Amino acid sequence: MTDGIPAMSAGLYETIRRRRDVRAEFTGDPVPDEVLHRILAAAHAAPSVGLSQPWDFVLVRDPAVRRDFHRHVRDEREVFAASLDPAAAERFQRIKIDGVLEAALSIVVTYDPARGGPAVLGRHAIADAGLYSVCLAIQNLWLAATAEDLGVGWVSFYREPFLRDLLGIPEGIRPVAWLCVGPVARLQETPDLERHGWSRRRPLDAVLHQDRW
Repeated sequence: MTDGIPAMSAGLYETIRRRRDVRAEFTGDPVPDEVLHRILAAAHAAPSVGLSQPWDFVLVRDPAVRRDFHRHVRDEREVFAASLDPAAAERFQRIKIDGVLEAALSIVVTYDPARGGPAVLGRHAIADAGLYSVCLAIQNLWLAATAEDLGVGWVSFYREPFLRDLLGIPEGIRPVAWLCVGPVARLQETPDLERHGWSRRRPLDAVLHQDRW
């Protein structure tokens, strides 16, 4: 028991606490095959609407592909930076937004809305339930990787058509996440955006409602 929490549960809560969106801490070392299989199996075990399992995982190791993607991310960073006021632009300049070149492996997670169709049980009223399922798979992967002492960084500075063309993703399948994955020198105690003064966490009480909004 730890502070009244059973040891197995305490391990889960500690993994959630340690999880970070990693950028600068990747060592560049490979992910061992058996570890990669475990974290992908954890992702594939995620709950999904109608048991549709609408995800696929594209493992990207090719340095040339990662360099092409990194150039695109760099261009999109400049697009975003140009939209900021001077003070925000100065803060943003200090923030590293990806580890595409530093991590030896990236995993692109996609969403196939036709998987399990034509009638996906539970999705008739909420079209995005399939997309939510993919996000649950990503969270499973992220927590499993953290438990394995790996870092994960979700890259969001890209255009979906570019990524679809780069990886030959079929039309109709949506790329949801480019995840940089690999061993890290350490996980930061404080998230990057807090450390650099971009934003800070809201306390739980600020987002908690009882019965009605």
